[in-house]
Amino acid sequence: TRLVSDWSSDVCSSDLSRVSITALTEWWAEMGVGVDTALVEVLLKVSPAAEEKKPAKTETPAAAAPVRRKGAKTVSDWANEARAKAAAATTLDALAEAIRGFEGSPLKASCEQAVVSDGVFGASLMVIGEGPGAEEDRRGLPFVGKAGQLLDKMLAAIGRSRAENALITNVNYWRPPGNRNPEADELAVCRPFVDRMIELSKPKLIVAAGGVPAVSLLASKDGIMKLRGNEYAYATPGGYNVPLIPILHPAYLLRRPQDKSRAWRDLLLVEKRLAELGG
Repeated sequence: TRLVSDWSSDVCSSDLSRVSITALTEWWAEMGVGVDTALVEVLLKVSPAAEEKKPAKTETPAAAAPVRRKGAKTVSDWANEARAKAAAATTLDALAEAIRGFEGSPLKASCEQAVVSDGVFGASLMVIGEGPGAEEDRRGLPFVGKAGQLLDKMLAAIGRSRAENALITNVNYWRPPGNRNPEADELAVCRPFVDRMIELSKPKLIVAAGGVPAVSLLASKDGIMKLRGNEYAYATPGGYNVPLIPILHPAYLLRRPQDKSRAWRDLLLVEKRLAELGG
């Protein structure tokens, strides 16, 4: 399998269409291969073949246009609405329904469903990932693709599973187009629900799986390589305090298995801290 940087010159001189390139990059993402979506867009813009195959505006269906928020509400307005709906939820089931009914994410109209959580409500360990991919979007469950299978093996190595003693969720509940990283406003409108799920589930320890959830939750300028392997204090707006440990995302480990030794050390830290916390 070749990364985007390996085939950039091929794209510019090939007969690949935008549709085929998009399908290829999505397939790569499913296989856990890193895809630089920004670079793909640049290549498509400079590719003569892509330009020649671009349909006329009159032939493009309205549904293909990027979906943006309706009305005059701002990100702040939607975040406030999310905060009110989250606060009104007194159970995790009610919170899940509030998330599914929320209209404030511009991603909602372009995916199949909200992917809220999987596992045991009230478990001592909560794993928070980035957001759903294609397989998660189809099934409505987080971490069920190849990266999810690896996560399950990682958890099993320290005596944890989503079936018995772990709860898995995300910082973003709707799949971004092409599996790109969620943008700041997309994370902002989900954040009140994330915090409320923590408050209702009351985990003894949170694992942030990957750079996006780690940086978002900790409001850090550091990347995952600096954040991983350390414990941080996390506090929700409602006053629930819980330790948080960032780890490498399983999809990253599929691309770079040589870093599994680092992941193993992080898992041992998680196991040790859960034991100390009585979890």
